[in-house]
Amino acid sequence: MSEKKNILVVDDDVDFRFQMQTALEAAGFAVTAVAERDEAEKLLLERNFDAAVVDLMLKCDDDGFGLCYHVRQKKPNLPIIIVTSANSQHGIHFDLTTPAEHSWICANTILEKPIRAEQIIGELNDLLDA
Repeated sequence: MSEKKNILVVDDDVDFRFQMQTALEAAGFAVTAVAERDEAEKLLLERNFDAAVVDLMLKCDDDGFGLCYHVRQKKPNLPIIIVTSANSQHGIHFDLTTPAEHSWICANTILEKPIRAEQIIGELNDLLDA
């Protein structure tokens, strides 16, 4: 039997964290879910994760970008999925279609909330199989 992939979920929305943790564990992942950037950064230094799902707007509106940048400095090959409601809440759309966007958005994928768990599971499977 293969070892479970360890996923870090970072989101300040307790309902989203619970839903993602429940769905990802049901899909066979081991999940650690936290609410804040500082806690996530500490965990990333202490433990090995196979991927991270990071909310863009945490305690501060751009904490997710800062966390992803920090992660890329320490673990450049860790797959990262950013999840965000910035488009629906503020009319701001982020994507990774150009090299310029890839240069400052330190993530593999950006998904707009609301998100079905199947979307994240599919993205994780794609990123982890690559």
